[in-house]
Amino acid sequence: MTLQAEDLAFCYRSRRVLNEISLLLEPGVTALIGPNAAGKSTLLKCLGGILSPAGRVSLNGRDLSTFSHQERSQSISYLPQSDFHRGKLTVFEMVLLGRLHDLSWRISPSEIDSVQELLDEMSLGILASNMIDELSGGQAQLVALAQALIRGPAALLLDEPTSNLDLRHQFEVCTRIREMTRSRKMMTIISLHDLNLAARYADRIVVLNQGSIYAVGVPSKVLTAQMMSDVYHVDAEIKWDPSGLPHLVVRGPLVNNADRDRALRTISGRDRKHP
Repeated sequence: MTLQAEDLAFCYRSRRVLNEISLLLEPGVTALIGPNAAGKSTLLKCLGGILSPAGRVSLNGRDLSTFSHQERSQSISYLPQSDFHRGKLTVFEMVLLGRLHDLSWRISPSEIDSVQELLDEMSLGILASNMIDELSGGQAQLVALAQALIRGPAALLLDEPTSNLDLRHQFEVCTRIREMTRSRKMMTIISLHDLNLAARYADRIVVLNQGSIYAVGVPSKVLTAQMMSDVYHVDAEIKWDPSGLPHLVVRGPLVNNADRDRALRTISGRDRKHP
C-alpha cells in the first residue's frame, strides 16, 4: 500500500507554494514538519485530492485524478486544521456522518454496529450519547478522528490535530493516532509543530522548507542541530532519551550571521553525542 507524489508543484495565483515534491508514503505514521508557510497544509490537500497540483498523486499505483469523489473520500480521509464542528449532535451521530456517502435513508444495523465498535475501540463508547458541545477539546478531537476513521481509509491526512490542546491531550491524541494506524495498517500523514511529539510518535519524518523537501527519514536521522539551523533558524541541542529517541532543546533564535556561524561550529560535536 503506497501513496506517492511525483513532481508536485502548486501555486496560489502567482505565489508558488510547492516545488517539485516527490515522496513515497507507506503504512505507518509520517510526521510532516516545517516552519510556518513551508507548505505543509497545501501538501496535505494535494495528497488528499482537495487541491489539483501539477504533477501526479497516486494511491497504490492508480492516479488519484481518476478516482470518483466517492472513491477518493472512502480511500483517503482528510481532517483539516480548523476546529471540529460543535453542532447539536451526539458523538454517535457525528461519527456516523463520516459514512455519509454510504448511508441510505434507512441506516442498517451493521452501520450502527460499526460506529459503536469504533467508539468502543477508541474508549469513546461511554460518550456516545453526549452532545458534541459538551466535550472537552481533547475529546472532540478524538471524535473527529473517529469520524475520519469510520470510512476505513487507506490513508489518513491530519493537519495539526494537536493544536489548541493541553499537553496531556496532545499525548492522548497522538497515542491514539499511532495505535489506530498500526492496528489498521494505514498510512497516516500528520502535520505537527511540536518536533518532540514528532520524534516520539512518528515512524518517519518529512521536513518541508520553503515548499521543498529538506529531508526524509527516521526521527533520529532527520532531527539534527544542522536541520534546526538550516530550516528553523534556531540554535538547538539534540539530547537522547534512554530509548534512543532524540529530544530537541532550543537555545534561541539565530539572529545574525555571527550567531549562525557560531552555532554551526558546534553542531558536529553535538550530533556526535548520539549513543
